Amino acid sequence: MRHREGDADEPPPRAPSGEARRELPGDLDRTASASDEELDADDDGRPRPTVYPIELDEDRIDPDAAKVVRRLVRSGYEAYLVGGCVRDLLLDRRPKDFDVCTSARPDDVRRLFRNSRVIGRRFRLVHVLFGGGKVIETATFRRAPDADEDRGTEDLLIRNDNVFGEAHQDARRRDFTINALFYDVERCEVLDWVGGMPDIERRAVHTIGKPLVRFLEDPVRILRAIRFSAHRDLGITPEVYDAIVETRTALSRAARPRLFEEVLRLMRGGAAHRALFLCWETGVLDVLLPELSTFLADREEDDDRVWQLLQEIDRRTAENGPLDDVVLWTVLLGEPLREACDGVRDRVETAHEFLEAVVDRLNVPRRIAESIRRIVALMPRLESGRGGRFSRTSLYPMACEVLDIYRAALGDAAEGAFDAPSGNGDGNGADTNGADEGEAPGPRATKRRRRRRR
Repeated sequence: MRHREGDADEPPPRAPSGEARRELPGDLDRTASASDEELDADDDGRPRPTVYPIELDEDRIDPDAAKVVRRLVRSGYEAYLVGGCVRDLLLDRRPKDFDVCTSARPDDVRRLFRNSRVIGRRFRLVHVLFGGGKVIETATFRRAPDADEDRGTEDLLIRNDNVFGEAHQDARRRDFTINALFYDVERCEVLDWVGGMPDIERRAVHTIGKPLVRFLEDPVRILRAIRFSAHRDLGITPEVYDAIVETRTALSRAARPRLFEEVLRLMRGGAAHRALFLCWETGVLDVLLPELSTFLADREEDDDRVWQLLQEIDRRTAENGPLDDVVLWTVLLGEPLREACDGVRDRVETAHEFLEAVVDRLNVPRRIAESIRRIVALMPRLESGRGGRFSRTSLYPMACEVLDIYRAALGDAAEGAFDAPSGNGDGNGADTNGADEGEAPGPRATKRRRRRRR
């Protein structure tokens, strides 16, 4: 990766922090927190990006995404590949999705592509549709809202981020430097307004601007920082790491559906072990899942069951792709749930009470919470090979997969992991014969004889 001539020397690179700290190369000299004022400006006063002539692997660039960019450019608009796809290509990974950013307004994009549709109410995006269900999301450049426009000096939480802008403003409004790089498909150049290329070289996660401010503006960025570090095997800079610890309680102010989705993303990407460890190490888990955090804090020093289970999830994800959401949540909460149900007569009610707090805090869909409750309540029967009517329900394969994960991760220690208390049947305070559809088992009803009419 080469600089254009004339780049100025800057301070040495930052070192990563915490569990995510690592030695990183520092051969690029652009500071990752450069402000607009520090960047050169064009004649029209707009900040000039640092340009890196880099020919990214054409085999890894989606041809339809490149087609969208080229048609927009031929029509007289600015257009670039942007965000995670550029980051992943620079990190020598194959991107899952490709996003396009352009100066064209949504109606202009819609007019250029008949195979497209405009979505969104507050800020409209265009989905350009291709065969096989492929979608190339195309967005108009945005800018960050003015401080006096949408928020007071005391409240930094962003509530409106839907104002059209220019390319350099769009780069500055993004969260992390590594996510704000633009790739010019025609010229084979990476445009960097925020110092993202040095952080790509150092393999470090750093915010655009002050980490404390950026996390208070949108606390979900805390989870995104952890996810990028875990899933892309990146370090976290000291400033970002310390800001995560300091602002973690702000997560309670974030929209609960976003928190639920971000926790799932931490689990899905094949790095659940590292992601959840970072959450626990930084105290983020205390805010999101205090039940699991307390269990980890109180466990025996050599008890690594939770981490072994997460490693098994990562192994299966690498082999077969993401697991079902119900399986992921059941395994994630399995150990504290098992502890909560230990010694109680009514496992169903105990599991229900345990999950209610999680449902309220993270907006867990009732479908998932109810499935977890049923699986945990009936797990003793599955361990003993007595599936009964439950084996004919849609939950049965998921429950079997949870049991398989326990056995693969813990070996002999998995046997009896969900055993019911002695003398209580299957731990429900009642015989479970006759339970159907995973419902709370109860005593078998006495069969009544029908009276024949005369």
